[in-house]
Amino acid sequence: MKGRTRLRKPPNERLSDQPRTPAKAGGRAKSAHTPERKCILSGDHAARDALLRLALGPDGQVAPDVRARAPGRGAWIGVDRSTLDAANAKGKLKGALARAFKTGDVQVPADLGARIEAALRQAVLDRLGLEARASNLLLGSEKIEVAARRGQVELLIHAADAREEGRRKLDQAWRVGTEREGSGAQGLVFPEGRTILSLALGRENVVHVAIIDRAAAARVNHALERWRAFIGREDRLSAATAPMPGASAADVE
Repeated sequence: MKGRTRLRKPPNERLSDQPRTPAKAGGRAKSAHTPERKCILSGDHAARDALLRLALGPDGQVAPDVRARAPGRGAWIGVDRSTLDAANAKGKLKGALARAFKTGDVQVPADLGARIEAALRQAVLDRLGLEARASNLLLGSEKIEVAARRGQVELLIHAADAREEGRRKLDQAWRVGTEREGSGAQGLVFPEGRTILSLALGRENVVHVAIIDRAAAARVNHALERWRAFIGREDRLSAATAPMPGASAADVE
């Protein structure tokens, strides 16, 4: 249905054609339980990580809780910003939140959609900064191309204002390194330009980013998908997301 985020839950899907990790010797494979929640607007059920949580403050104010860590009862949404904004303007969102929180004392900011978008954006920038400090990133087209051809790149990201020629060159190197020539696999297109990427990473003129750690790639990919889906960029997401090596549930916060 149009307007739903339809986010995938990375821990529950294989990110490549590699087989799942076998059970440890002498033990049984664990069947992971996937907690589900219901979107208060669409009524659809989905994995917790595929939805966005809203929290109710002591003052009755509703605020985004993108990390799902705020105390108390939460309400979950699985729609994009345009759908949420429309529901907020018509009062439908407030009614759904009142039922979810089981109280009539609910104050919904008129700019809640913008606040959620800003929180998701910040979560991505914070994640990139953390992975950079952990030395899980490569910057610079030449370094990225070499690593990509060697099969060392787990996830490739391009700034929104990256030149098409530069994107194509690195995408091709990545396909060669991962033995996927002819697949059309591409790096993710970051929703904003190089200025924001540069600020997030504390470097100048960051146009392309390569993630070289498998677990880090899963974390960054998950954060990016949530942001892009909420702002209605799933068209590019579907075309740009390429399979990555498998990740476990512990890889995604």
